[in-house]
Amino acid sequence: MISGDTILLALMVVTGINIVRYLTALRSLIYIMREAHPLLYQQVDGGGFFTTHANVTKQVRLYHYLKSKEYHHHHDPIFTGKCSRVRELFVLCCALLILTSLVAFLL
Repeated sequence: MISGDTILLALMVVTGINIVRYLTALRSLIYIMREAHPLLYQQVDGGGFFTTHANVTKQVRLYHYLKSKEYHHHHDPIFTGKCSRVRELFVLCCALLILTSLVAFLL
């Protein structure tokens, strides 16, 4: 029989890997955004997005942009594909974090 600790450890590893995938895709999106959508790049503080002095309100702007799927009206298919991938990975990471938290508290 599989113990609860093993299940929790497996969930934590899977969640960690998906968070790394999400952050990598987000970094790639910001890099592509510099050429494909310079105005949005400036609005979300693309150069300082991953720094310690980043502006959180500007980062929330990117969240709302992806949440409302405003990227569907963009002309660059690479940019729209990357936006949809980041959005899907964000939803997956949130779901995994919630599931891992629930399992941790139930065990």
